[in-house]
Amino acid sequence: MQPAVSDPDWNEIWKERQRLQESSKLAGDPSHNWDKKENAERYDANARSEYDDRVQKTIASLPLSRDARVLDIGAGPGILALPLAPLVRDVTAVEPGAGMVEVLKKHAEQEGIRNIACVQKTWEEVDPTRDLSPLYDIVIASLSLTMHDIHEALAKMDAVAAGSVHLFWFADMPFWERMYADLWMPLHGRPYYPGPKADCLFGVLYQMGIFPDVTMMPMGKEYRFADRDGMIAFFCRRFGATTPVQKKVVEGYIGPMIRAEGHEVVISGMSTLAHVWWKKHQRR
Repeated sequence: MQPAVSDPDWNEIWKERQRLQESSKLAGDPSHNWDKKENAERYDANARSEYDDRVQKTIASLPLSRDARVLDIGAGPGILALPLAPLVRDVTAVEPGAGMVEVLKKHAEQEGIRNIACVQKTWEEVDPTRDLSPLYDIVIASLSLTMHDIHEALAKMDAVAAGSVHLFWFADMPFWERMYADLWMPLHGRPYYPGPKADCLFGVLYQMGIFPDVTMMPMGKEYRFADRDGMIAFFCRRFGATTPVQKKVVEGYIGPMIRAEGHEVVISGMSTLAHVWWKKHQRR
């Protein structure tokens, strides 16, 4: 008789993949410090043009109504919260980055939006009884599932939801992550470890007794600069290329991807985003 084979613990797999990805990062990289207003403003400026199509598709996929209360987890500078606010009763935006919150509030004031409440904490730090006003008709976490214990994070999302929970996460390696994977070994002599993807997320939910619907949608990513030198300099900083040899590696990799569009130079790539969602009754 063959011994019983237990299912893998998908939450532990998620944790390990998150740990490995964290270990790939360069020490002292300030580019993703969202407490800094200049970083938040840079992200916001790129996102408002680059993500317009994705934002429209995301909003169209949600069961919106004028009476709906929305919780947006990892709201950033309000990429979803701001266009959602006029369509619903209210939005609670959870965002730990001080710079991101400042930019979100500035946009809300300029646009006369008064129904967004900001909670400046990570989702792990949030205490629903103290920091939130559940229940929420729609709970969203879009490209913000960086929590180490995803089981705990998802359970908290499900607990504060009255209607449905909507997660938007990578189904494959996004364009920017493929670049890291290609360059990390030649630049730094060690592999780059990608983070957990939607297959792992689905496994965690399944083991929680939640059977979500999953829809795939294309996701584009592009970088635009005024000139080639500016683009190469940006990616040298992004990939931690400081020596002449490292900079030559980056230029040799990025150069063939660059194309001219009008007065700008552009590189872009496609990947696939998974919309993973469930209603409260979709449980074992």
